[in-house]
Amino acid sequence: MIDRLRQGSGPLPSGRYGTADPSQADPSEAAPSNADLSDADPYGEDLQLALYVLYELHYQGFAGVADDEEWDPGLLTVRRRLEERFLGALRQDVEVAGGAQESLAGLLVEPTGEDGTGVTHYLRREGRLWQLREYAALRSLYHLKEADPHAWVLPRLRGRAKAGMAAIEFDEFGAGRAEDVHARLFADLMADLGLDTAYGRYLDQAPAEALAVVNLMSLLGLHRSLRGALIGHFATVEVTSSPGSRRLAQAMRRTGAGPAAERFYDEHVEADAVHEQVVRREVVDGLLSDEPGLDGDVAFGISATLFLEDRFAAHLLGAWRAQRSALRSP
Repeated sequence: MIDRLRQGSGPLPSGRYGTADPSQADPSEAAPSNADLSDADPYGEDLQLALYVLYELHYQGFAGVADDEEWDPGLLTVRRRLEERFLGALRQDVEVAGGAQESLAGLLVEPTGEDGTGVTHYLRREGRLWQLREYAALRSLYHLKEADPHAWVLPRLRGRAKAGMAAIEFDEFGAGRAEDVHARLFADLMADLGLDTAYGRYLDQAPAEALAVVNLMSLLGLHRSLRGALIGHFATVEVTSSPGSRRLAQAMRRTGAGPAAERFYDEHVEADAVHEQVVRREVVDGLLSDEPGLDGDVAFGISATLFLEDRFAAHLLGAWRAQRSALRSP
């Protein structure tokens, strides 16, 4: 797939390529042209998969693909076009109501009693073990590199925002203990659920809605011009994590998923309750104190995150309520 993206013009690559060696795709089939990209569904599988593969070159890469392909000019050109299509659609489709503080306040409102309708509410009340396994498999695309996309923003911050962000990231990376790195804890959760813990193992099973959620993090993290939106995204993750993790911990206990599965979410209940305060009072407030012009960008990051998470939730719940797998192939 890397070869196909690098070359001349042609249709956007379709189909799937495993993470073991995507370089084995037929290089005679060329990369997408400007016309192809302008017609591509910005939330569709072809665009999201191509974008995910290109972003992965900046993380752990692929077997059989040279490390310096990360900065291949042809690949960067294609990536830029894909990003423009994706970001342009988000700016058109995402409704931003108010500024950063108003958007943050909305995140703090939790449904009462049994009123919650989201994925974590469903899993806590009635989710079955196979559904928790599917949820973990799809979330592994992010959690096995948890906090990595957000680390890109650190050199672009200063003062309170930088210090607060670094403090949270330090916790995410295990506070100096390799066994407590959150990505490692998630791998332990996967093992409890009988899943393969290999990095990127479930890429082929992920629908476009799952890929878009992870791609948004990379898109915002890799562009200095989008640092405000990245902070909005990060704030959304941290503010909503603690109550959602509590529900998932309850789901893991109810289904007998295992101690490591419970521990991952128990850890996030406690840690992210603290992180919520730090991200609101130090990271967001610190950023906007230094750069008040980024207020709208922070609000956009919050709204874009919710928009894509809602699409992902609709896919999961639509499949599960129909007793179907949410994976591309069960």
